Amino acid sequence: METFNHKLNAYIDSWMGPRDQRVRGMLLLDNYPPTFALTVMYLLIVWMGPKYMKHRQPYSCRAVMVFYNLGLTLLSFYMFYEVNELKHSRVIINVLWWYYFSKLIEFMDTFFFILRKNNHQITFLHLYHHASMLNIWWFVMNWIPCGHSYFGASLNSFIHVVMYSYYGLSAIPAIRPYLWWKKYITQLQLIQFFLTVTQTTLAVIWPCGFPMGWLYFQISYMFTLIILFMNFYIQTYKKKSGSQRKHPQNSSLLSTNGHANGTPSTDFTAPKKLRVD
Repeated sequence: METFNHKLNAYIDSWMGPRDQRVRGMLLLDNYPPTFALTVMYLLIVWMGPKYMKHRQPYSCRAVMVFYNLGLTLLSFYMFYEVNELKHSRVIINVLWWYYFSKLIEFMDTFFFILRKNNHQITFLHLYHHASMLNIWWFVMNWIPCGHSYFGASLNSFIHVVMYSYYGLSAIPAIRPYLWWKKYITQLQLIQFFLTVTQTTLAVIWPCGFPMGWLYFQISYMFTLIILFMNFYIQTYKKKSGSQRKHPQNSSLLSTNGHANGTPSTDFTAPKKLRVD
C-alpha cells in the first residue's frame, strides 16, 4: 500500500507541482486514496441505502439531527470567525483543515435523507456538491492552503451557520412554524457563488502570485454551482409560487399535508410512520 501511495503521490506531484509542506502530517492529507475511498464509500451508500430502506419504515432521527445540525452550526461559526481574524498563516491552515474535514462530516446530510426515506432530496446537485467538495479541498489543502483559498471557505462557513441552524431548529416541531428563512438560504448561496467568481476574476485581472490554473478552475466550478443552484431555486420556489397563485386551495392543502418539515409525503391519506429507534 505504501508503494502504491508513493507512486500515486509522485504522479500527482508531477502533474500538480510541489506540495505545500506546511500540511504534512495532517489527518488524511498526506495521501489521496483515503479521501477518494471515502467518496466512493459515500456513493455506494447512496446507491445501496435506499434499496436497504425500501421495505422498512423511515427513522425519525429527530434528536440526532438536532445535535448534528447544532454541531455543524457551531463548527461553521468557529471557522467563519477564525478565518476572518487574519491571524498567522499556520492558524489559517488549521482552520482550513477543519473546513476540509467538515465536508466529510456533511456526508451525514445524505445519510439522514436515506434513513428518513426522503430520497427525492438526493438530487444530482446534492451528490455533485457533496462528493466534489471533499476531493477539491484535498487538493486545495495540499497545494494552496492560503491566499485566496480563505475567501470561499469564509463565505461558505457563514452560509452554513444560517443553513444548519435552520435545519437544526426545523427538526423541532414546536419551532418549525416560526422559521421563515429557508427560501433565503438558496439566495445566499447564489450570492456567495457570484461573490467568489467576482473575487477570483479580479485575481485573474490583477495577478497577485496565486496560481492562475487554480483561479480558472474555481471560476469554472462556481459556474457549475450557479447553474445547478439557480435551476433548483427556480424549480423549488418560482414555479411553486406560480402554482400557488393559480391554485391557492390545492397549494394550501399541499403545504400543510404534503410538505411537513419541507418534505413531500407520498401518501396524502395517511402519514408515514417514523421509527425513532
